[in-house]
Amino acid sequence: MAPMELTTLRQVRAIAQHGHVTRAAHALGISQPALSAMLKKLEADLGLELFHRTGRGVELTEAGRVFLRHAEDALRASEQARRAVRALAGLEGGSIALGGGATAITCLLPPVISAFRRAHPGLRFSVREAGSRAVAQGVLSGELDLGIVTLPLEGPGTADLLVRPWAEDALKLIVPPGHRLSGARSFRWKDIAAGEPMIAFEAGSAVRMVIDRALAEHGVSPDVVMELRSIEGIKRMVEAGVGMALVSRFALGPGEGLDCREGGVSRSLAIVRRRDRVPSPAAAAFEKLLIGSAPGGPAGGRAARAARGPSR
Repeated sequence: MAPMELTTLRQVRAIAQHGHVTRAAHALGISQPALSAMLKKLEADLGLELFHRTGRGVELTEAGRVFLRHAEDALRASEQARRAVRALAGLEGGSIALGGGATAITCLLPPVISAFRRAHPGLRFSVREAGSRAVAQGVLSGELDLGIVTLPLEGPGTADLLVRPWAEDALKLIVPPGHRLSGARSFRWKDIAAGEPMIAFEAGSAVRMVIDRALAEHGVSPDVVMELRSIEGIKRMVEAGVGMALVSRFALGPGEGLDCREGGVSRSLAIVRRRDRVPSPAAAAFEKLLIGSAPGGPAGGRAARAARGPSR
């Protein structure tokens, strides 16, 4: 027997509710002969009568009561599915999975997520802090809807990502209390002495590679005495006198950190998602809010160039 359509289930329910085929047909807006033909065919397919025919109309048989109970379950499940999908489309429910590095998760995403949740309190967020490479792979695998990464992206599959330049970030130097640079507003690369204790982001992370490249280009060789993923952890270690560090301007308050006077360390942040997948209504709405909430205004031309990867 072929699977039954929901229309058939609704028609059987209407006949049972009205106790009369003609009245049920009128309520459903179809002809009585069409409804009678449906019922006759259904009973033939089942091999059992669903209704007793009486002079006053029809009554459910035992088989009809069993059938109707399951029909009601199916119709209820169908309606729940409809409501769930409508809720997603109306941003009344669902979830968004995000990934990003320490700067994005600690400093940039909280106010944006807060604003989005105020507008759509039924949505849930899953937020993963990881390096740019791991975030990109999470987006590619479908574990994450959106990611915030440092450009340029390299590695297998990155061509399948849609990359939207988002923000320009400058890294500023922070030093322990009592350091010779304490109270200064800027620094030169030669101010970082050889062997100077430095706290760095974990090796292999995108921001660490940006920092290491800048130090090497300027002939600076500090002593990395500690590696951490957490920006707050790095700041606390600097405050405790363990060493100096280069951290995002977004992690610092007004007047904090030293700018470099000789072409400092900067990077471009971007939003990524898969090219070949249509985002859910919730993810699409959040991506739109992210783009409009770019810190420091829309990302500029350098970010767009970085999105295309290194020149060849």
